Amino acid sequence: MISGDLSVGELPTAFNAAVKEFLDLEVPDDRRGCLQDIHWFAGAFGYFPTYLVGALAAAQLYEAASASISDLPAALKEGDFGPLVDWLRENIHSNGSLLDWEELIVAATGKPLGFDSFLRHLQQRYL
Repeated sequence: MISGDLSVGELPTAFNAAVKEFLDLEVPDDRRGCLQDIHWFAGAFGYFPTYLVGALAAAQLYEAASASISDLPAALKEGDFGPLVDWLRENIHSNGSLLDWEELIVAATGKPLGFDSFLRHLQQRYL
C-alpha cells in the first residue's frame, strides 16, 4: 500500500495470504485479520517503529534508574513510586525541553540509545 502496489480493497486478501504463508494460520474474518489494529485501517504505518524506540528507551532508562536507586524493584512492588518519580524529574523532566530525545537518553543513562538493556529486560522477564 505504501509503494502503491496494493490497493486498500486488496489488503484483506493480501494480509490473509501472508498470515497463511508465514504462520500457517487461517484468518477467520477481517476483524481478526487486517482490521485487528487501528494502524492498518487508519494508514498510520509510521507508528510501528516508534513503539520499538519507546521500548528500547524504557528499558535503558529503567536500567539506569535501577542503578541509581537502591532496591527500586522492591519499592515499586510496594507501590512506592516516589524514588522513581524523583529520578525521572531529575534526569528526564528537568531536561525534556532543553535536549532532543537522543541527547536526553545520553544525559540520563550515560550512553546513546541501544538494544542491550532491552535484550536484558527480555531475558530477565521471559527466559
